Order: sequence, then structure tokens, then C-alpha cells
Amino acid sequence: MPNLTSILFLQGNLMSNRHMWETRGVTIAQAAALYGLAPSTLRWWESQRVLPEPPRVGGRRVYTETELRRIGLAYLCCVVGAMPLDQASVVTEGSRSRHWHSTVRRHAGLVEEKIKQLRSAHEYLLHLLLCPDEDIVADCPYLDDELVKRTPRGLVGTPNLVAAARSARRKRDEKRPRRDENAGAAAGRCAVCASPFTQPARGRRRTYCSRACQQRRYRQRRGLPHS
Repeated sequence: MPNLTSILFLQGNLMSNRHMWETRGVTIAQAAALYGLAPSTLRWWESQRVLPEPPRVGGRRVYTETELRRIGLAYLCCVVGAMPLDQASVVTEGSRSRHWHSTVRRHAGLVEEKIKQLRSAHEYLLHLLLCPDEDIVADCPYLDDELVKRTPRGLVGTPNLVAAARSARRKRDEKRPRRDENAGAAAGRCAVCASPFTQPARGRRRTYCSRACQQRRYRQRRGLPHS
């Protein structure tokens, strides 16, 4: 059984730790609640280096005035400023980072561009509400002008939409580099990787050496990222 000295020592440690909590800082739950966050968010920000790990008392995190200010700055960057975590971490490092000014300036430029896009969207939606015609597609007298002003259709000068669509497709095909895949297939080489293969004696002629190369060419044509 623990003796009286051990009991008094443990009680003294508990009282000391409690006093330290009360005078030095707050728990992670209290720190998170101050900003309406979950404690898991603070742990995640720590793992992504947006926040440094705070000091601990008895193995538990202690958030002092400085740590609470840094959490507030992280909130302003990540939640209010919509900054990616890797950029927010540069800012929350403060004086330890020489690049936080340029990081903020670059992100502010992106936000400004997004604001312009949103203003344009807002402007058009309000305009759409003012259209006097119920059948906007068939009867709106302003639709063609809006298409020219706000969509890539404006790059094609042909007034008729059918003719404009044909012209746009033709221009796109002209810009796309042409490759004679059939010539490679006739020679028994894959049109993607140029690996040799044997044409079947019957049935459809092969163009690709494998299904993977066929999928790769499909993704290239569609402008999709490689898997």
C-alpha cells in the first residue's frame, strides 16, 4: 500500500499540474471551442505543420495565449482566406519564414480573380432574371449577345450557331496534330508505344499492342490526365 508520503506527493503533483493548467493555458478541447473547431482539426493542422505542436503538461497539450493567437491566425488563413494548408503553414510560421508576404500576395491574386468570376456570374444571373420571355431558349432577344460575350462561342465570328459550331470544330481539328496510326498498324507496330505485334490472320486489324495503350490514346484524345 502507498504510504502517506507517496499520497501527499501525488496530491501535490495533481495540484501543481492543475495550477499550471489554470495559469498557463487551456486544453485542446477548449482551444478548439474558442474558434468553433473540432479538436481533430487542430491535430490535423499540427500534422500538416500549419500549427506547431504546443507544450505538454502531464502528456496533454497546453495552449497558451501565444498558441491561441496562432490558432486564430490559422483559422483566418485556412477558413476565412481559403488558403491551402501548405501556404497557410508559411504564414503561421510568422517571422521564422521569409516568404509569407509573397505567399499571401500570390493567394490574394487568386482570390481577386475568383471574385471577378463570381461577379460575372452574379451579373449574368441577375440579367437572366430580367429576361421578359418565358421561353428563354427560343425567344430571348439577348441570348445570342450573351453567348458571344460570355462563352467561347464568341471566338467564332459566324453569326449562325450551326455554322459557328462547324467552324469551331474545324479549327480545333486543324490545331490537333495528325498522326497516321494506320501506317504504324500496317507495319505491325503499336500507334502509341511503337512496340511490335502480330496482326491477326482474320478479323479486325489491330492498332494498339495492348488494352493499356488503347486506353492511353483515348485519354490523350479526351484531354484526360494519365492514370
